[in-house]
Amino acid sequence: MKKIRNSVFLLLVLGAIAPFAVVGYFLVGEIYDIETLVNYKPPVTTRVYDKNGEKIANIFEGEHRYYASFEEIPPRIIEALLAIEDTTFFEHQGVNIDAIFRAIVKDIQAGKLVEGASTITQQLVKNRLLTREKKISRKVKELIYSMKVESSLTKEQILECYLNEIYFGHGYYGIKTAADGYFHKDLGELTLKEMALLVGLPKAPSTYAPTKNYEISMGRANRVISRMHALGWIDDETHNASLLEKPKVFDDTLTQNSAPFVVDEITRKAAELGIDDIRTGGYEIYTTIDIRLQEVAEKSLKHSYEMSLSRMKARKPEDESAGVNAKLLNGALISLDSKTGDILALVGSVDYKKSPYNRVTQGRRQPGSAFKPFIYQIALDLGYSGATELVDISRTYTYEKDGEEQTWQPKNYEDNYKGILSLREALVHSRNLATINLVNDIGLAQLQKELRKFGMTNLPPDLSIALGSITLSPFELAKYYTSFANSGTQVEPQLIRHIDKGSKIVYEKKDKTTPITTPAQAYLMTAILKDVVERGTGKSAKVQGIELAGKTGTTNKNMDGWFAGYSPTIETIVWFGNDDNSPMDRVETGGRIAGPAFAMYYENILKIYPQIQRKFERPEGIIEVNINGEKEYFSDVSKPPRADSEVKTEEMLLF
Repeated sequence: MKKIRNSVFLLLVLGAIAPFAVVGYFLVGEIYDIETLVNYKPPVTTRVYDKNGEKIANIFEGEHRYYASFEEIPPRIIEALLAIEDTTFFEHQGVNIDAIFRAIVKDIQAGKLVEGASTITQQLVKNRLLTREKKISRKVKELIYSMKVESSLTKEQILECYLNEIYFGHGYYGIKTAADGYFHKDLGELTLKEMALLVGLPKAPSTYAPTKNYEISMGRANRVISRMHALGWIDDETHNASLLEKPKVFDDTLTQNSAPFVVDEITRKAAELGIDDIRTGGYEIYTTIDIRLQEVAEKSLKHSYEMSLSRMKARKPEDESAGVNAKLLNGALISLDSKTGDILALVGSVDYKKSPYNRVTQGRRQPGSAFKPFIYQIALDLGYSGATELVDISRTYTYEKDGEEQTWQPKNYEDNYKGILSLREALVHSRNLATINLVNDIGLAQLQKELRKFGMTNLPPDLSIALGSITLSPFELAKYYTSFANSGTQVEPQLIRHIDKGSKIVYEKKDKTTPITTPAQAYLMTAILKDVVERGTGKSAKVQGIELAGKTGTTNKNMDGWFAGYSPTIETIVWFGNDDNSPMDRVETGGRIAGPAFAMYYENILKIYPQIQRKFERPEGIIEVNINGEKEYFSDVSKPPRADSEVKTEEMLLF
């Protein structure tokens, strides 16, 4: 009998010692590093906003997470969490012994694992420091880690880590992310029912996710609310009202990317600025984009594209160019604030999903006649005026190439010539021959020197420059056109206003301007480009109710179709062409394909911003003169012609 008592006693002693022996074994055999929780820095999503603070997109890698400091988290969320997950959280040291024994009894009674006993600290450890394998060794490590975490962090720090680390379903990590994703709300805007729904998710995110199982998630939320009521943490009225609430739940994509070309460009810009953690660093990027204008820019470009496809489909088999490959056609649009250079809309292709290649910034094509205003602005600044008479006749040029003599005989688009016409009419009707003769008059060397003031570098060394044979991206052309749209001062287009990380400003835009000409001289160009839209090659870009100035561009064999123009405050460049540089359908000129996209865009601008400035302001120094019943404008540089100095037409035609 004595031996039996001794054996029982020994078993009891061993049973009591065993848990401590097991813990001791793991304490000696393992290094318990909790550095990633002590200095908790999880990957955090970067958010991109438009100029009005509306979110454009989330940029992240792996885990989509917004970080919330403990101070941001409403006390009600903490109460709801503790009510359902760990009521004695502020009393235990990481492990709830009573809960463990209750769970063991229930597991023994059921013959399987039916109840857990993990504290919030243990759940945090399990998610951040351990794997999800179900082994005794892992459970022991979890207990040790939890006690170590409790000795190193305050309860508030543990809650902050937990609420930022835990998965809430639908790809949302952290409660701030889940609040924004499910409800489009900040934490402080949540109702009690919404809070209860969120804190109930970590137990089984897939099961309780409201985007998948709304009623099940509501039931879980109601259990949280009832538990809070049972604990005396909310009153009857709050309890009853919350049970009846049915929150609206959003089922968004994680990126919420409403402007993918903008986001891609921002990512490239961040790399240039030396920001290598743009997807994990939790930045807030405030762009110059107006998301409403971005949307109508996309629709306008797509509309013109579809109209072109319809024209091609309607072509008869015997028609010339009926076999053009419509699949190669694409377009691009960039719009900016003329004064600041802030990019308001940037669309790099007709369909991002089909082609994410950004033709605005990465595509370089010949602008054709859309380049002519730069030549004519130089002429104006050299003393020419809109009334100056130009010669519009054909000439044959000879040059040497690869040791052989070549000839070049350029033509007007209409395949005719006018003889003598004014500078204004030459540009309004985009006369190639008059422009070439103007370049000859100015002198090629002088012209190239003046063009470099715009920042242009890859200038053709011959007269083909008169027909826009330079290669430019729509972005570059937009930059150069601000010289007209911004009263003679060129401004650098910019996409990012500032980048913040917490309370620190990482980057802030600085305006980059270059004086090109005076406001008066720039206005002379605007006055001519207004006529291009009113009665010239750009009539398809005309919009009732607002003054617009601009120029069409169509390159050789209709390879490119452009419209570059501006209102009193907003400049826009539209381009269309085939990606392989093959000709578009022969009817697709800049006015035909790009002009309507430009017009549709400005029609929508008037709807969105009816208060926008609609008329160009005439600067000081402009003289208005009536010539043959038509208004013409002059300045101190571009002076009105004197009757006694006019040259007879016959004399001008002699070379």
